[in-house]
Amino acid sequence: MARIAGVNIPTQKRLEISLRYLFGVGPKRAKDICAATKISPDKRVKDLTEMEAIALREYIDANFTVEGDLRREIGSNIKRLVDLGCYRGVRHRKKLPVRGQRTHTNARTRKGKAVPIAGKKKVTK
Repeated sequence: MARIAGVNIPTQKRLEISLRYLFGVGPKRAKDICAATKISPDKRVKDLTEMEAIALREYIDANFTVEGDLRREIGSNIKRLVDLGCYRGVRHRKKLPVRGQRTHTNARTRKGKAVPIAGKKKVTK
């Protein structure tokens, strides 16, 4: 089991896909990491040598902010906006969409499950 940045990445998958299990590494960064370390992206993680695994670990630690550090940085940025009281901070505080999406309909992911209006009478026959 390969462990990079405190995360066990899947051993059966290709390296390019396995690297995406790290928070902060997507398709583009996974390709860039494979190119920079000169390891084939089609190679399975279980087939990596110890030296290749160390090279991957060191390259990611030196060049990218991933996992806990990135989560902490994002959280502190949001906290800063909320403390400032700017428009985006207010939207975060109210748990509403921040980037201009409509809220009349949709926005269920951000707002949570729909709550029925209290006191509304049901139609009787």
